[in-house]
Amino acid sequence: MFQPRPKEQNYAWVPRAEHPRENRYGTSIETVPEGHALRGKSLNINGDPSIPDNPNRYKQHGFYFNADRCISCHACEAACSEKNDLPPHLAFRSVGYIEGGSYPAYTRMNISMACNHCDDPVCLKGCPTRAYTKFAEYGAVLQDPDICFGCGYCTWVCPYNAPQLDTKAGHVSKCNMCVDRLEVGLKPACASACLAGALDFGIVETTPEYRHQTETRIPGFPSPEITHPNIRFQQVNSLPREMRRTDSMPIRYERDEQGEGGGYTAKVADDGRPRRWNLGKLSTRENPLVVFTLVTQTVVGAFLALFLGPMLGLAVPTADSHPLAWPLMVFGLIGLQTLGLVLSTLHLGRPHRFYRAFNNLRYSPVSREVAGVAVFYNLLSLYAVFQGLPQLTGWLPGALVDGLATSSGWGAASSGLVALYFMHRIYRIPARPYWHHWQVLTAFYGNMLALGGLAVGLFTAAVGLGDAAPYAGTLQMLALPVAAGLLLEAFGLWRHAVDLRAAGGEAEAGHFLQRTDFGKTYLARNLGLAVLPVLVQGLAWLGPQGVVGLASWTAVALLALAVAIAGRAIFYAVVVPTTMPGAFFWKNAGFAQHARETGLADMPQVGVLAENH
Repeated sequence: MFQPRPKEQNYAWVPRAEHPRENRYGTSIETVPEGHALRGKSLNINGDPSIPDNPNRYKQHGFYFNADRCISCHACEAACSEKNDLPPHLAFRSVGYIEGGSYPAYTRMNISMACNHCDDPVCLKGCPTRAYTKFAEYGAVLQDPDICFGCGYCTWVCPYNAPQLDTKAGHVSKCNMCVDRLEVGLKPACASACLAGALDFGIVETTPEYRHQTETRIPGFPSPEITHPNIRFQQVNSLPREMRRTDSMPIRYERDEQGEGGGYTAKVADDGRPRRWNLGKLSTRENPLVVFTLVTQTVVGAFLALFLGPMLGLAVPTADSHPLAWPLMVFGLIGLQTLGLVLSTLHLGRPHRFYRAFNNLRYSPVSREVAGVAVFYNLLSLYAVFQGLPQLTGWLPGALVDGLATSSGWGAASSGLVALYFMHRIYRIPARPYWHHWQVLTAFYGNMLALGGLAVGLFTAAVGLGDAAPYAGTLQMLALPVAAGLLLEAFGLWRHAVDLRAAGGEAEAGHFLQRTDFGKTYLARNLGLAVLPVLVQGLAWLGPQGVVGLASWTAVALLALAVAIAGRAIFYAVVVPTTMPGAFFWKNAGFAQHARETGLADMPQVGVLAENH
């Protein structure tokens, strides 16, 4: 058990105050009722089985931040880092700020933020490994780094920068509310260390001494409706009409003069930056996901064309008509999907623990996607064996083999479509408004139709060329789903751009980045997407045969692939999360990039890792 210091000061102890029965979101402050099975259990801190007699042990606690008093001394950061023995590149609590006004009336407002131990912790629901638990004790949301395999999904869904992905260690860790200190009645280290009395702690919805506000919003703080965080604010000092971030996020906060209470709304900070290609910056930590998502969509689409095509009168090669070429194509798809799965696994901080991705099928979209792709992959493999390798199945009754091939084929077709739906659900994240749009679904299914159809079309053309057989008719029919997929994606992207501009804030900021920092790449992708349906239908109408036909369709397929890769890379590169403001040096993506480019990151004290995972 944690040992308090001799003569511990009064300000370090958690006050015992009267509180309402429910918080403002209608959730009971009593985490579990009297007599509940979760009561009376030890947290086994440092192996100590004792149970304290704290009467408030089963009440939701939370932080209280008075922005008017914060002097940005970073004592809370230092105390937290010392308490948790953190390396320089991690901080469970960080102090950022926003600025506004003009000289000499220039105003800066500091914000100290850590995990808010929310009523509805999206990190807990999103984590595929079930590394998170919301404890009855103090309502703390705790995370076990030993269970985590480093996918980083919790860092996507959290609006407050609370989970910290340590790409060097390969796992996530976060604020644990200093439950060892709470067990003996002490406030968390950060609140105890605050020099100006800006940061406090206690039972949620209680007001600390000499304070009068317990607001759930403050300029720069994301909407509390996403997670119902257990933090309350006070900010009464006058602020300018517009406040700006000092980190690289193109976001400003403007007072809503018409709204109730004069709150601040996030808007785009348009600094007039020019359009660029920025091809180098399209390469991100998510590159393996670019490949994995596009490969999976291509494989699903190609299999649907191969499996359903003959039933719809499409003259694609079959296992009966081409007993050598057909297995080559299907097992090629399986090999391609294997590559995608391997890359997605290597994207993890701890790839050897990939099997833990199935642990949270009830809540996590990541677990559901992994399960969906795994089912599709295995059924596709079974179908390939039963349908295309009679050498392995010849000893079984023919009717049984046919039945198994048919059932596994239909299973692979349906599970592939379901897997892509689950894949799109991963990106429907309120904390990342650029992604939180139905366009993700149209893009994924559009790529499935376009890339899958082109893959089967090229295969058919190559087989036809080898057999000296005509193939233009098949490609004419395949041109319809290919063009439909391209138009579906184009329509979704158009509506996406319109809705991003209308939504404002971080959503519009993502659109601003794709029009400026990546503007030329964005325009080239859009132009390619506009031209491709015309090229596809033009080739289908012309119907070229032989080597000319194969070369023409190959050129179109390569253009479609380049457009898809560019679009998917932009998708990951420009997303602006609803994160807390950083500082000029700390929690600033722009400075981190500068540090890596100039060699500053080679000094550990800078707090920037030299390389990303």
